[in-house]
Amino acid sequence: MQPTVDAAVDVLTEPLTLPNGAVLPGRIAKSAMSEQLSDRVNAPTQALNTLYSRWGAGGGGLLITGNVMVDRGHLGEPKNVVADDARHLPQFTAWAAAAQGGGTPTWVQLNHPGRQALRIAGTHPVAPSALRPKVPGAPTPKALTEHQIHEIVERFATAAEVMRDAGFGGVQIHGAHGYLVSQFLSPRANERADAWGGDATRRMRFVLEVMRAIRARVGADYPVGIKLNSADFQRGGFSEEESMDVVAALSAEGLDLLEVSGGTYEAPAMTTGPRAESTKQREAYFLDYAEKVRAVTTVPLMVTGGFRSAAAMREAITSGATDMVGLGRPYALDAAVPRTVTGGAAAPDMTGKRPSSKQLDAALELYFHTRQIQRIGAGREPVAGEPKPITAARMLLDNGWAALRRKRGG
Repeated sequence: MQPTVDAAVDVLTEPLTLPNGAVLPGRIAKSAMSEQLSDRVNAPTQALNTLYSRWGAGGGGLLITGNVMVDRGHLGEPKNVVADDARHLPQFTAWAAAAQGGGTPTWVQLNHPGRQALRIAGTHPVAPSALRPKVPGAPTPKALTEHQIHEIVERFATAAEVMRDAGFGGVQIHGAHGYLVSQFLSPRANERADAWGGDATRRMRFVLEVMRAIRARVGADYPVGIKLNSADFQRGGFSEEESMDVVAALSAEGLDLLEVSGGTYEAPAMTTGPRAESTKQREAYFLDYAEKVRAVTTVPLMVTGGFRSAAAMREAITSGATDMVGLGRPYALDAAVPRTVTGGAAAPDMTGKRPSSKQLDAALELYFHTRQIQRIGAGREPVAGEPKPITAARMLLDNGWAALRRKRGG
C-alpha cells in the first residue's frame, strides 16, 4: 500500500527562484557526497552517468555532485574527478546530460583539498600556512606562494567554465569541512601576515577572489553557490561571527545559493558529533545558524544535516529558517528519496543502531555510504545492512591504510 500523500508536504515541491533568475523545481536537494568513481585519468565514468541518471529521475530540486578537484596534482581521494582543463569535456557533457535528463538541475562541487590532500593521490599538500592538521598521519603542508594562490584561483574559474560548457546547471564552491577555501578562512590554518591572512578581512580574500574569478568566466546568469561552515567548532577557529561576515561579503558578489554546514575533519560536526537537545528535536544540525544568517543576506539558504522526516523538512521551510533542505546519506540508500519523502515516508537511514565514534570510526560510516553510491552507479540496489567487516575491507582495498587516518566526505 502506497503511503498517503499529505497536502502539507507540497511545500517541498514548490519551485525556488534564485537571485540570477534560475529556477529550481523543488526544495529537496542532494548534498555532495564522495563517489570515488573516476577512471584512471580522473575523468567521469559511465558509473557516474548511471548513478546521476537514477538520482535525477527521483525528483527533487537540485543535485550537487561530490568533489570535482581543480588540480589533478592535489586530490582528496585517488578516484576524484578532476576538471583543471577541458580535456575531459565530452565525458563531463555526457555526465551532465545523464544527470539532468530527468529534469533535476545538477551543479558541480568544485574543490581543492589543500592540506587535506592524500599523499598517495598526488604531490605534497599545500596550504595557506605550513601548519599540520591534527589528524593522525597527516604531513605538514607547504605554504602557498603568492603566485601559487593566484594560480589556484584561476583553476577554480577554469573548472567552472568547463562545467558551464558541459551543460551543468551551476557550480558550488566547497568552502567547508577544512578544505582549502575553509583553510584560508580559519585562523587555525592560516597564520599568514600578508594580504591573504592576518585578520578576518584578509583571510576572506581568497574565497572572494575565487568567487569573482568564477563570475568573470561564467557570467552573471550562471548559478554559483557555496558550501560554507557556520563555524569550525574548534577553539581559536573560524567563528560564527566571522562566517556571518563572509556570507555578507559573498552576497555582494552575486552568490545564488548558500549551503550551511560546519566542522572540519579535526572536529567533524558534520559526521558523528554531539548535538544540542533543541537540535535533536528539530532534526537538522545547523538551523539555528541559518535563522541568524537571515539577518545578513537575502541569498536563498540550504541547510544540510540531520533531516529525515517530511514534517521536519516542511517546518524548516515554512518557518523561513531555510529555503531548501539538503539530504546526503539518504540518497545513498534510496535513489528516489525525494519521492519517498513527499509520498509520506521518512528518508532512509542505516539499519540497526547508528555507530558512535567508539563503535565505528566516522571514516568507516562515510565509506559505507560511498559503497552504496557505487552500487547504484553499477546498476544495483544499495544494501542498508552491509556488514561492517565488508565495508572495512573494501575501504582498505580502495584507499589503503591511509583511509584509517582520514575522515572523508563531500
